Amino acid sequence: MQAESGAARLVRNAAALIFDVDGTLAETEELHRRAFNHAFTRHGLDWHWDRAAYKDLLRVTGGKERIRAFHTRQWTAPPLSDADIAALHGIKTAHYAELVETGCCPLRPGVADLLTAARARGQRLAIATTTSHGNIDALLSRAVGAGWTADFDAIVAGDDVRHKKPAPDVYLEVLARLKLAPSNCVAIEDSTNGLIAAARADIPVLVTRSLFFRDDDFSAARFVLDDLSKLAAEPKTAEQPHAQ
Repeated sequence: MQAESGAARLVRNAAALIFDVDGTLAETEELHRRAFNHAFTRHGLDWHWDRAAYKDLLRVTGGKERIRAFHTRQWTAPPLSDADIAALHGIKTAHYAELVETGCCPLRPGVADLLTAARARGQRLAIATTTSHGNIDALLSRAVGAGWTADFDAIVAGDDVRHKKPAPDVYLEVLARLKLAPSNCVAIEDSTNGLIAAARADIPVLVTRSLFFRDDDFSAARFVLDDLSKLAAEPKTAEQPHAQ
């Protein structure tokens, strides 16, 4: 309860809330895993990422980078060019969008209410993620609505910067676009890589534990919660005494 009240206070006092996407806004990673396996089959590869393998590969940020990292571990695998990897990733991204469109991946508990409350308070909203703009749009168009981009003052994806998380590049770019100091923002993340990236940009971090990263070391976070469901409510004001 103390962590929830402290986290709620941190969030309310921020000028801007900066959200990660995968695992933070929605539990998307299982859909990503299924989409990768679909792409491997379509491409004629005998690769299959089970949950344990995918959890390990999530330490590598970026879909194309993840494919490359896995490929380098397969000593007998035929060489994959950058074009091959881009084609694989394109198939994966398209299938991910198809999966999301079925409505099987809603926002995590508390996310919609927090977005609504933040807008009502006049706070600015931003996204700092390693995933692609296409993946962000596929998720939020289905979960929030077609006009979702109007609610965000800055949307920075992995391909917009030179280095992906745990480098701080996406967060530094968001700060530049918002023209805010790090101390005036709160980053909301679900992974160690995300936590490190935001911390390197000097932004206070609130972690919401997710399916694939819930056992990570989040000791450097300001607060760690299971979900965001208690953050939208406004604090209760003390009741005034009845007139005598």
